[in-house]
Amino acid sequence: MTTALRKQITRNKMNTILAMVVFIAIISLVGWLFAWLFNNPKLLIICMVISTAYALFQYFFSDKIAIASAGAKDADPDEHSRYFRIVKKLAEDAKIPMPRLYIINDSAPNAFATGRDPNHSAVAVTTGLLDIMDDKELRAVLAHELSHIRNFDIRVSMITFGLISVVGLLSDFGLRVLWYSDRDTEDNSPVGMLFVLFVLVLSPIVSLIVQLAISRQREYLADASSVSLTGDADSMISALRKLDVHNRPMHQQNVATEAMYISNPLKKSVLSRFFSTHPPIEARVERLESVKK
Repeated sequence: MTTALRKQITRNKMNTILAMVVFIAIISLVGWLFAWLFNNPKLLIICMVISTAYALFQYFFSDKIAIASAGAKDADPDEHSRYFRIVKKLAEDAKIPMPRLYIINDSAPNAFATGRDPNHSAVAVTTGLLDIMDDKELRAVLAHELSHIRNFDIRVSMITFGLISVVGLLSDFGLRVLWYSDRDTEDNSPVGMLFVLFVLVLSPIVSLIVQLAISRQREYLADASSVSLTGDADSMISALRKLDVHNRPMHQQNVATEAMYISNPLKKSVLSRFFSTHPPIEARVERLESVKK
C-alpha cells in the first residue's frame, strides 16, 4: 500500500468522525428548535437519544439491511467459482479478510460493498455484471469494491447514510408539526418561526450536499485504489466503459443504498447528473487516463 493511500485511509477515518460531528450538530440544532417551539427542553434530549440509538443501529446492522434491500442471496462457491477465486486472490493481495459474497439476480450490471470494517464486510454483484465482464474487467471491479473495504470508506458511507436519515426524519416531523399545529403563535415571534422553518428546510439540503461530496470522492478513490491493487488501469477503464454502455436501472431500486453501488442503480432523470451520489463515468475514466500518462 502506497503512502498516499495510507494517508487517504487515515483521512477517511477522520471523515467518519467529522461526518458524525456535523450531523450530530445539525440534529442538536433541530432538537433545540423543537425544544424552543414547544417550550420543552426535554425534547432536545429526546432527539439526541433517538438520533444516537438510530446511528448505532445503522452502524451495526446497515450491512444486513443493504443486503436484504438489494434482494441479494449467498453466492454458491461451486456455481460462482470465478467470483470466489478472484475475490480470494484480491483479498490476499489487499491483506484483508475474505468478505462474505452475495449475488443479486438482476441483468443490470452493478456491484457494491458494505460493512463497518474489513472484519465485517460483504460484497454483492449482479448476475448482469458477471455476464458482461471478462476476467480482467471483473477483477478490476471487484478490486474497486474491496478497495472500499480496505480504505474504510464503507464506514464513512454507512454513518453518513444513517445520520442523513435521522436529519430527514426530524425535519419532516418538524415541518408537519408547523403545518398542522393550531398552537397559539403569540409566544413565538414571526422572525423566530421563519428561522425554525428555514432550518428545517435547509438541514436536509446541507446533509445531502455533505453526502454527495463524500460519495463522489470515495468512488474516485476506489477507482485509483483498484488500479493500485491490480496494476491494471486499462481493465478498470474498460470495465467502467462497459458499465456506462450497459447501464440501466436495477429492478429492486433503493434510494437509501444508491451511494454504495459502483454505478448509479436508479432511473436517470434531468437532475440526476447534479444530485447523483456518483461522479459521471466519463470523469472517472478521465482521471484514470491521466494516471496512465
